[in-house]
Amino acid sequence: MTRTGGRLLVDCLLEHGVDTAFGVPGESYLAVLDALHDVDDRLRFVTCRQEGGAAYMAEAWARFTGRVGVCFVTRGPGATNASIGVHTADQGSTPMVLFIGQVGRPHRGLEAFQEVEYRSFFDDLAKWVVEVDDPDDLPRVVETAFSVATSDRPGPVVVALPEDVLREATSAEPRPPAPVEERTPTADEVAAVAAELATAERPVLLVGGGGWTADGRAAAAAFAEAADLPVVVSFRRHDLVDNTDPRYCGEAGVGMPPAVRETLERADVVLALNCRFGEMTTGVYTLFQTGGFGTDGSATDGGTNDQRIVHVHASAFEFGKVVTPTATVHAGPNEAAAALLAGAVPDEASAARWAGWRAERRAAFEATLDCPPQLGDLDLGVATVWLRDRLPDDVVVTNGAGNFSVWPNKFLLYGPEARLLAPQNGTMGYGLPAAVAAKVADPSRTVVCFAGDGDVQMNLQELGTAMQADARPIVLVVDNSSWGTIRMHQELHHPGRVSATDLVNPDFCAIAAAYGMHAERVDRTDQFEAAFERALASPTGALLHLVTATGQLNSRLTVDQARSTGT
Repeated sequence: MTRTGGRLLVDCLLEHGVDTAFGVPGESYLAVLDALHDVDDRLRFVTCRQEGGAAYMAEAWARFTGRVGVCFVTRGPGATNASIGVHTADQGSTPMVLFIGQVGRPHRGLEAFQEVEYRSFFDDLAKWVVEVDDPDDLPRVVETAFSVATSDRPGPVVVALPEDVLREATSAEPRPPAPVEERTPTADEVAAVAAELATAERPVLLVGGGGWTADGRAAAAAFAEAADLPVVVSFRRHDLVDNTDPRYCGEAGVGMPPAVRETLERADVVLALNCRFGEMTTGVYTLFQTGGFGTDGSATDGGTNDQRIVHVHASAFEFGKVVTPTATVHAGPNEAAAALLAGAVPDEASAARWAGWRAERRAAFEATLDCPPQLGDLDLGVATVWLRDRLPDDVVVTNGAGNFSVWPNKFLLYGPEARLLAPQNGTMGYGLPAAVAAKVADPSRTVVCFAGDGDVQMNLQELGTAMQADARPIVLVVDNSSWGTIRMHQELHHPGRVSATDLVNPDFCAIAAAYGMHAERVDRTDQFEAAFERALASPTGALLHLVTATGQLNSRLTVDQARSTGT
C-alpha cells in the first residue's frame, strides 16, 4: 500500500489509539489535514483559535484522561505560540506530543518563510525534539515519541514535519505501540522506606507529580490510610487524594498557609512520593533543609535538624537536585504506591505514635478554610464555601494563574471523584482552554473554570472553540479591574506606587453572549447562588462576571494592610 506521509502519520496515530487531537490548521501540514478528512469518525480534530490555547487543551486533555495529548500547529509563529503549552507539559510532567509543520527539506537553513530550527528552540522545554527526514521514518518516530512522552517522568515531545515529507509517497506501515513498563521498586528500596517509618514520630506523606493512574491513586490512598499518615500534596495536585479524608493536611503550593508549612517543617520523616521538589513545594527553597531565607529575611534550614527525606521518583535525575535525601526509591508512582502498600505499612504500635500528630495537623489545615470577610459587595469567601457544598462530587475545576486562584486552590475540597486541572508552571490563560478540553473528553461532567479578568483575556477567544466543539463549561470571571498579583507585590514592595497594573475591561457578558453562552453579571453576594444554579442548568454553558473589590489583593490581604506592612 502506498500513501502520503501525511496519511501514514494519521494511520500511525490511529494505531496508537489516538482519537482526539487539538490544533490550528496550517498550510505546512495540509497533507495531514487531508488525511484527517477521511477518518473524522475515528480521530476528532478540535479546531482551536490560537496555538497557545490548542497546546493548553492537549496538555489538559492528557492530564484529565491519562493518555498522550496530541497537538498540531503550523511552522514558525504557530510553533512559538504553542511553546507555552510545551513548557506547561514539561513542568507538569504531562505526556504530550506536539506535531509542527516545517518548511520543505530543500529550503532548510535558508531563513525560509516562517522557518525555525526546532531542536535548539525546544531543547530545554521538551524531553525529545526530532525532525523527520524521510516519510519511511514516520512509524518509528511516532512509536518513539509516544514511548518517550510516557516513560519515566512523563513530558512533552516535539516532532517537526517538513511539508514535502508529508506530501511524499511511502509504502511504510504503521507500527504498534511499544509497551512502556513503569519502573518497579526493589525489595531493598521498600524495606528502606519501612525502616524510616519504623522510627518516625512525626511523618508526613508528600504526594505529587504526573503519570498517576486511577489504580495508583487508590493504592496511595490505601497506603496513607493503612499507615494513618498525614498527607500533603504538592503544588496544585489536590485531586491526587481525597481532601475530605481526615489524613489530608493541605497543599504545598504558592501562598502556602503557615499551617501547611509547619506540618512540613516539623515532620521528622518526609516520604516524598513522585514529587520533584519544585520552587513552590519547597517554599521558594526554604523547606527541607534546602537553605535560603525565610519571609522575614532570616536564614532558615527549613526543617528540624533530624529531618529525613525519603524520595520516591521515576526519574533518578530528581534525586539530590534540590533536597538531599536519606533514602531514594527509583520507581514510577503507581508501582511504588502498590509496593509500599504491600510492604511498607508500619505496625500498629508505630502508627499509634503519630496518631495525635496526624489529628493535630488535620485540625490545623481545617482552620485554614476559614476566610475573613472580603471587601466590596461580593464576598467570594462566602460564595466559595457555598460552592464547596454544592458542586457535584465528580466536578472538574480548572484555573489559570493569579491571586484569584486562591479560591479553587485554598478553599475548595476535592473528593475522590473530583478533578483539578491547574498549571504547575503558573501560566496565565490556562483555565479556559483546560475547561474546554475537559468537556471534550467527558461532556457529561460539570466543568467549572475560575479565571481572573486579566487571565481570561489571554485566551478568551477559545470560547469560539467551546461553541464549535459543543464543549461548554461554566466560566467564573473574577474581575477586580487589576493585574492583582502584580498589584499585590507593588503594594508590598513599593506601597502606593501603582504602575501598569490597572485594567479597563470589556463587557464580559456581552462577549459570552456573542459566543452563544448564558451570561450574567454578579456584583453582590446574595446574587451568586441563584446565578450559579442558572449557569449549572444552562445547556449552552455559562459565564458569570463576578465583580470584586480592587482593594482586596488576596483572600487575606487588602491594599491598606499591604501598605502598612510593605517594605
